[in-house]
Amino acid sequence: MATRFMDLMLTPDVTAAQARYYGRSHARTSAGPDLLGHDEAAFIADMDSFYMASVNQEGWPYMQHRGGAKGFLKVLGPAELGFADLKGNRQLISTGNLSREGRVCLFLMNYALQARLKILGHAEILSVKEHPELAATLIPAGQQSATERLFRIHVEAYDWNCPQHITRRFTEAEVTKAIQPLQDRIKELEAALSNRKA
Repeated sequence: MATRFMDLMLTPDVTAAQARYYGRSHARTSAGPDLLGHDEAAFIADMDSFYMASVNQEGWPYMQHRGGAKGFLKVLGPAELGFADLKGNRQLISTGNLSREGRVCLFLMNYALQARLKILGHAEILSVKEHPELAATLIPAGQQSATERLFRIHVEAYDWNCPQHITRRFTEAEVTKAIQPLQDRIKELEAALSNRKA
């Protein structure tokens, strides 16, 4: 069971807010890094996007969307993730933030399952040329020339959220798969009607 996430999040300010609004606060525990298990690895492998938060040198948080083919965010080990950084808008805000302060929060959302996974970690930015084996693992097929750098994240903690307020949404691929039997049945009935008229 993952316990490190709350250990990191329950700062004195948070426990004071809990006591003020609920009359009690959660106790912190001393725990080592949370290791990703089978459920977390499977969930991550099914993701085609996630959000990554970093903090700049003036203390402002920044949230960035990352997207790609399913599985572009890879589990490299029980406490390690990685992905290829492809050419984008050339702002390099996350890259700049992480050069000073490597702490990140990843927010992974599956609307269809009404599930979300939050991951805290320390990110490092690596050169493609200096890490060819890692590059071979992280760079999607056909994206070698579009890859500018590699991100490796050392996981400190993770937490699953409850699904209570997650509105279900579905991707185009999920909707297409769900309605395929209906479309097949319509074609079957149209063919039968056509034969009957003939």
